[in-house]
Amino acid sequence: MRHVIALDVGGTGMKAALVGMDGVLLYEARRATRRERGPDAVVETILGFAQELRAHGQRHFGTATEAAGVAVPGIVDSERGIATYAANLGWRDVPLRDLLSGRLGGIPVALGHDVRTGGLAEGRVGAGRGTGRFLYVSLGTGIAGAIGIDHGIEAGAHGCAGEIGHIVVRPGGPLCGCGGRGCLEALASAAAIGRAWALASGAPTADAAGCARAVEAGDETASRVWQAAVEALADGLLTALTVLDPHTLIIGGGLAEAGDTLFTPLRAAVAERATFQKVPAIVPAALGDAAGCLGAGLLARDLLATAAPSDSRRGVTEGGRRPFPPA
Repeated sequence: MRHVIALDVGGTGMKAALVGMDGVLLYEARRATRRERGPDAVVETILGFAQELRAHGQRHFGTATEAAGVAVPGIVDSERGIATYAANLGWRDVPLRDLLSGRLGGIPVALGHDVRTGGLAEGRVGAGRGTGRFLYVSLGTGIAGAIGIDHGIEAGAHGCAGEIGHIVVRPGGPLCGCGGRGCLEALASAAAIGRAWALASGAPTADAAGCARAVEAGDETASRVWQAAVEALADGLLTALTVLDPHTLIIGGGLAEAGDTLFTPLRAAVAERATFQKVPAIVPAALGDAAGCLGAGLLARDLLATAAPSDSRRGVTEGGRRPFPPA
């Protein structure tokens, strides 16, 4: 049975699947990333996991894997297949596409940014399906976005398109991990809300999920912390909406799990700020933590559809039972 490998690499864990060419999910597996062992060990873990997946496909489905798609965090050069930098994994300039292709017998491999790859899946088979143009924003430890155009994702001239988390919304504000001050990520990410709530509540281990629960329970201090983050988020989103004019704004990541506690005040705050802008539908992501793996499968299938037979390692631009719908 013909199939591809889909692999989503996170800071602490990896999700993977073997996917048939008809879009049917054939096999799922997970592994720990174990980043505490260092970047070289993480890379070897990824390569070894991919080998295991290939062997499983050969053993159980009688055919060799035809392509692989892998999504990784950080800065990614998809065209050259290089994982340029990832703070949470500690690597720099890893030629991951070529390493994987070499370990997997020379098959074509597509490398994608984790959020853009998740956005690809949301656009083709999730909350953005049929919208044509959308903005997918992941609110987690950090904040990043994916610009959806038709069936693909715009990567930008340098692979940095969609980095909405580094729009400055409070000039001179808190220091961001990028080195700037007042970035959206430093004010409205789950990590930022957790820090603010820990300081306000006096509980060093407090986090964003706890802040959301306290808001729902009517805690006034938590509500002030939460509203400050929502207002910063609305400022950043309005900038993005003004520039991109999407049909739909899709919100994913851990903060989206707060449901109406997030979406009700966020929709109101964006609407209040809009003047001439057409405010799009603001909806939760549909695919949850499966988005990255689903997107990686789509990248692999796209690669088979577009790669020349003589160039097995050519990359693709990031642009689409639990089936993977047709690409």
